Amino acid sequence: MKAIAADRLDSFGDFRTVDVTDVSPGDGEVRIRVAAVGIGYVDALIASGRYQVKPDLPHIPGAEIAGTIDAIGPGVRDWKPGDRVFALTRAGLAEQAIAAAAACHLIPTGISAAQAAAFALNHLTALHGLADRGRLMPKEMLLVFGAAGGVGTAAIAVGKQLGATVIAAASTPEKRAFAMAHGADKAIDTDPDGWRDRLRDRLDGRQLDVVFDPVMGPLFQPAFRSLGWGGRHLVVGFVGGPIPALPANLPLMKGAGLIGVDVRQFQLFEERAASNHLETLAKWLGEGALPAPTVRAFSWNDAPAAFAQAFGGKSLGKVVLTNEQT
Repeated sequence: MKAIAADRLDSFGDFRTVDVTDVSPGDGEVRIRVAAVGIGYVDALIASGRYQVKPDLPHIPGAEIAGTIDAIGPGVRDWKPGDRVFALTRAGLAEQAIAAAAACHLIPTGISAAQAAAFALNHLTALHGLADRGRLMPKEMLLVFGAAGGVGTAAIAVGKQLGATVIAAASTPEKRAFAMAHGADKAIDTDPDGWRDRLRDRLDGRQLDVVFDPVMGPLFQPAFRSLGWGGRHLVVGFVGGPIPALPANLPLMKGAGLIGVDVRQFQLFEERAASNHLETLAKWLGEGALPAPTVRAFSWNDAPAAFAQAFGGKSLGKVVLTNEQT
């Protein structure tokens, strides 16, 4: 079968179409004919050799896939060939991929394979971060950085579903308009000069309760200083440059928390909880309580361009590679 792989991780241009050995499902596994693969910032970091965990070579990327089951392994009872599913797996950027049956979830009616491939990790990160780590409550004020990206729009959607008022922070008028169109109640720019005053205007006398921060850029400390008593600042990622620091007295004075959100380890150490979250998210998506993800689609052979787009942080929504042959 065909796959997109690289023998080295020096640049995105190292990825090309190669022939690899066909795969067969083992106990408790299914084989999926892959129609779409979600590509996030971490995928791009790994593909460029810049992530702290180095993959084995040759490297076939792709942790988020969507497609149709075409074979099931021994012991699988909940799935059958022909089922449309999305799944979290490894080496998904291939014509076929293996996934644990327990890691598969039914694609809701009316959702495309590309939308399904863009859904799982971003929305799981948002729900785990906001509900489990941030303890977001109805009527609280939520500030979302990177609000026009894949995980940012997911945080807006999940935050609204949990009953919060959402302020979207984004760098350009286009991105702010995009975030508003995807459910944010208010928007704010990211120019540091006078930013806290502008944020105060948008809070309308209320306190800021939770910050969802996949950027951790120059506004990290101003945002933390803007939290009210008992606020929670969620550390989701570091796409904003050098990792910033925080004076240790600030959490004490505000009774506030600086809280890490690591969805990879959440899946590793709390597998059942992660699966239950994905079931809940898929249900919300199918009911229309969550909007379908906006995708920036690339064809299968444009993997280098897709990685570059995901790494650059300029996409509105999530980067997805689609296989037109499936």
